[in-house]
Amino acid sequence: MHETYEENHLLNELSLTENTTSQTEIENTIIEEKEEKKKTDRMLKLEQLQKDNSDIIGWIEIKGTKINYPVLQGTDNDYYLNHNYKKKYSVHGSIFLDKDYSWNPPSANLLIYGHHSTFKDLLKYQNKKFYSKHPTIRFTTNAEDVDYEIIAVFKSRVYYKSEKNVFRYYFFINSKNEKEYNNFVNNAKKASLYDTGITAKYGEQLLTLSTCSYHTKNGRFVIVAKKVLK
Repeated sequence: MHETYEENHLLNELSLTENTTSQTEIENTIIEEKEEKKKTDRMLKLEQLQKDNSDIIGWIEIKGTKINYPVLQGTDNDYYLNHNYKKKYSVHGSIFLDKDYSWNPPSANLLIYGHHSTFKDLLKYQNKKFYSKHPTIRFTTNAEDVDYEIIAVFKSRVYYKSEKNVFRYYFFINSKNEKEYNNFVNNAKKASLYDTGITAKYGEQLLTLSTCSYHTKNGRFVIVAKKVLK
């Protein structure tokens, strides 16, 4: 009888363990399903693309333009100037994020480049009416699918090293402090072709799009935006 009691006790313990394990598995499955539901179709498509090229870090889309491309990040800022997202040679290159952008912890500014041939529709923002109809940029990563609202639109160029007191927007990726962040935002708004009525506070994620412009030698056309907080 003592043996029977021990056997029953052991069976009960095993049953409890199995039930607990089963419950844990169910809870984990529910969590995974919830996380999967949070992912948008764009995020899921991004994951599929990354199976072929892990350099793909996001997707950018701007309504009213032909800009609807994957965004890449290489170990340098040269490779994707003449390679597409499939790593095949292309004179049009790819849309790519500056190599110095850090994901963990995240840098202050997503500085993204593209040749005029792929980013030329950015120049539509020279017209404030176009901006009024399309004030946001959609940027998707594995972690989020969010909008960025435009705070400044301006023309610039690549400056010579000897030039002083100029706004080298292309050097701003990692913010050392609040003053440096605010200087960038203020300079961008000061250079803007028009007032968007939007600004950014220290700590808000920025996104800067840069492409070639032919208004001057080594000209650039630039859009600065900030992440929309939900």
